[in-house]
Amino acid sequence: MRILHVITLAELGGAQSVVINLTERSVQDNDEVFVASSEHGEMWDVLHEKVYQIKIKSLKHSLGLADFIVLKELYSIYKSLKPDVVHLHSSKIGILGRLVFPSSKIIYTIHGFDSIRVRYRKFLPLEKILKSRCRAIVGVSNYDLENLKSEGIVNNIHKIQNGIKDFAHDNDDTHEDLFADFRQSEDTKVILSIARLAPPKRFDIFCQLADKFLDQDVIFAWIGNKTPEKNIPKNVILFGEKKDAFRHYRNADIAVLFSNYEGLPMSLIEALCFSKPIVASDVGGISELIDGNGAVAANDDLHKMQKTITFMLNNQNIYDKFAEQSRNIFEDKFNVDVMYNKYKELYSVIAKK
Repeated sequence: MRILHVITLAELGGAQSVVINLTERSVQDNDEVFVASSEHGEMWDVLHEKVYQIKIKSLKHSLGLADFIVLKELYSIYKSLKPDVVHLHSSKIGILGRLVFPSSKIIYTIHGFDSIRVRYRKFLPLEKILKSRCRAIVGVSNYDLENLKSEGIVNNIHKIQNGIKDFAHDNDDTHEDLFADFRQSEDTKVILSIARLAPPKRFDIFCQLADKFLDQDVIFAWIGNKTPEKNIPKNVILFGEKKDAFRHYRNADIAVLFSNYEGLPMSLIEALCFSKPIVASDVGGISELIDGNGAVAANDDLHKMQKTITFMLNNQNIYDKFAEQSRNIFEDKFNVDVMYNKYKELYSVIAKK
């Protein structure tokens, strides 16, 4: 099978992680796999060596006149490769790709429908116009599916939750304890958030919560920022961007994420993999990651967040049960095999057509 994946940006993120995992599994199944994306980004460095890379110089995040060049390049790529399946990722490529590729060969994965329905609502009319210009539309959560239906997008929709490889058991004993120099004692607890430092990720909520633990032996760690922040609580530590940031869950105690909107955040699935309880915003598909292993709350309900974290940290038996349940949820629903097998079924149906 010849499969072409197209994604807007090649910088690392949740959608790019899905592309990386799907393409690696596909080449292991002896498929011929291509990825097309923007010219620069860390994704290119971590794709499987057998994946063919197509860098589109004119492809940018924002819409502009250069997109007419992108459309021409996409058409040229299709004519040259003649793929059996075209898998589109992200809203912009979801639009451009459905304009240029044959609809009978397209799978379009929406990596969080709220990014369109809430943040970039101006694109919603285009989503509705193009809803029949593909063979399958994939939402990554039940939340996405319900919102697609509420917007009148009801045909050929599927739910395939994100999945990742099992990094917790890869025998990486050499990975550093990033938090070692900041621990006051061997009992110091680490609350970790892995997210880019952008307004929708609500670093302000993270700091407000940290402020409530100033008198306790608890570190609030943030991985993913590019620039330092001023006037933050003294127990908040910004570690910047880190390669394989997810591996630092190994040395943390609880994973948190306080976003305004989400699809099915990869960082929290990574926390499940490392058996970490979760406290997070009740947005998008996050609640689908929680079942006896943590809690979700409204972003303004700091009391519930504080109460839940305190309860877990002060009751080791409860913490251990939450940690075990996180791992069980990962193994049952969010490992890469589950995700890949569902996509493979769609690929096979489209290729046969």
